[in-house]
Amino acid sequence: MKTLKFLIILGVLTTTISCSRNYNKALVSQDLANVKSRPALYLDDNEYQNKDERSDEKRKIIFNADISMTVLNSDSANIQVEKISEQYKGYINTIGSNRTVIRVKSDHLDDAINDLSQLGKITRKNVSGTDFTASYQDYEIRLENATKSRNRYLELLEKAETVEEIIKVEKELERLNNTIDLMKGQMNRIDHLDAFSTITINYKIKKKPGILGYIGLGLYHSVKWLFVRN
Repeated sequence: MKTLKFLIILGVLTTTISCSRNYNKALVSQDLANVKSRPALYLDDNEYQNKDERSDEKRKIIFNADISMTVLNSDSANIQVEKISEQYKGYINTIGSNRTVIRVKSDHLDDAINDLSQLGKITRKNVSGTDFTASYQDYEIRLENATKSRNRYLELLEKAETVEEIIKVEKELERLNNTIDLMKGQMNRIDHLDAFSTITINYKIKKKPGILGYIGLGLYHSVKWLFVRN
């Protein structure tokens, strides 16, 4: 009778957690750049209350800047780019002759872009921000729920009396631990990208004229002088 009661409790708890886990799995599998706010129907009354309590928290906005510039030499430019990233407490993410990606403290994004503009001729610049506050709050709620469920399973594990009961509880604990790790990982990534803005620099190498090219340029400026004067 005692074992039957334990299995009934375990079954009810497992069903409840399974519904939550299925949604969690779908949520964390999305690419961070495509995360959207969930429809209201996914949230119960308690979760609405939790979201309201978090409404005054700092917003999580991730900024990305994309710059195209013409330079004489990308290697020389990259040396300066690395110095700029360090100056604004950031780091090099990827570096290359055609494309370099750096991250700088979000508070210094505009300063970093201004310094980068001195390295060559800017041909294109785009700065965008994406608000991940709602997604971050959803992760917080799911993490709290998963943590509470894990605590309940730990209590059940202490009461388990048979090997079958222990195995079932430990299986659910393993799944919950994986869910908790995934949630923490997503939240940590949003925290990091909120603190450090990403700047992508696309290089175009300025072509140098050859000997005949320099002669042609000289003739062009000489002829231009004959017809156009300030």
